[in-house]
Amino acid sequence: MTLALGCIADDYTGASDLANMLTRCGLRTVQTIGVPDDALKLQDVDAVVVSLKSRSIEASKAVARSREADKWLRARGASHVLFKICSTFDSTDAGNIGPVTDALRADSGDAMVLVTPAFPGTGRTVYQGNLFVGSVPLNESLLKDHPLNPMQDSNLVRVLARQSGSKVGLVDLATVGKGPDAIRARLTELAKQGIGAAIIDSVFDPELETIGEVALGHRLSVGASGMGYGLARGLIASGRVKAASAVSGERAIGGPVACLAGSCSQATLSQIAQAEKSMPVLHLDPEKILGSGDEVERALGWAHEYFAKGPVLIASSSTPDQVAALQAKYGRDAAGHAIEQTMAAISEGLVASGVRRLVVAGGETSGAVVDRLGIPAFLVGPEIAAGVPVLRCVGWSKGDAVLALKSGNFGGPDFFNDAIRLMP
Repeated sequence: MTLALGCIADDYTGASDLANMLTRCGLRTVQTIGVPDDALKLQDVDAVVVSLKSRSIEASKAVARSREADKWLRARGASHVLFKICSTFDSTDAGNIGPVTDALRADSGDAMVLVTPAFPGTGRTVYQGNLFVGSVPLNESLLKDHPLNPMQDSNLVRVLARQSGSKVGLVDLATVGKGPDAIRARLTELAKQGIGAAIIDSVFDPELETIGEVALGHRLSVGASGMGYGLARGLIASGRVKAASAVSGERAIGGPVACLAGSCSQATLSQIAQAEKSMPVLHLDPEKILGSGDEVERALGWAHEYFAKGPVLIASSSTPDQVAALQAKYGRDAAGHAIEQTMAAISEGLVASGVRRLVVAGGETSGAVVDRLGIPAFLVGPEIAAGVPVLRCVGWSKGDAVLALKSGNFGGPDFFNDAIRLMP
């Protein structure tokens, strides 16, 4: 297997988003969970997205895991590696985007790395180095109060510089509009100034193709799925990859289907409310999860009562006020860890009872679930919603299964039913 593109994602749902984008562009793509064991057999693919749970862990651990993934991808022929980050640049001043970028750039030997979370088609744009969510700057959006990584500054040059050992520059929109040669000239100019990373503007999707063409001339890039789009289009336009059709016609899985929701985003809370109109929904008690109550057994017993009637949804999601109260009482990390592990234990019990179709909402929840289940890799299938594909297990000891892993803010109002309809 010789890869045209290697990718390292800092969380599982972000990895699915990227893998979905690459598949839509025509790249045969597999998403792995962690750095794969050498014994894992992967079919002939164009791209591999290595999913890490490194967005919010200690920076030194994120660096070590990312370097290990980079080494694995390079050993399989990847001449270019994308470090995939969130389109809202989720990262505190301590990292982890800056430290990981610094380490991967040093390993690559590149003097300069292009960085952008832009993906205009999904409402993420960068202008004069400032990240916009829809029509408002990042620091004025709902994400300014993110419970894990609150984003109080929309200027990515400043944000990245605060957490990076490298100087950070800007390739502005006027330069991007002049084409690849102008971008390359600007990067050369910045490198002469001792700058090692450059935020690059993008406000329209076609600009991502220009950016991808330039980035492929380097060994490393950093960005969200929009950068993946640009890289994939560049690989196909150059003839290095022949576009393939999406995976289809796979064997049906069947059997019971369960949904788990751990995200506290407004989008997921609305999706849970919508799901209550069509399926049984169990709301877990966070106080019991963090106290002495056994919510795992209660949830599994409840699910078994309803499986014969159709899909079920188990939710630990809470409103922002409830989350703040739990964090104040138990500590942010302790509260989050306890809830994630409870959801993971529930998923393990569901699988033990025969569930092989599972929908999971929430990045941290998805990571905890997939880790507990020990799934090594996924083949990317049909798209449920923008950035959320159906994922078919590869090399799993328990056989065939399909999952959907959704970042909190992704998907339409009826996401859970949309996912179930596309799961064979």
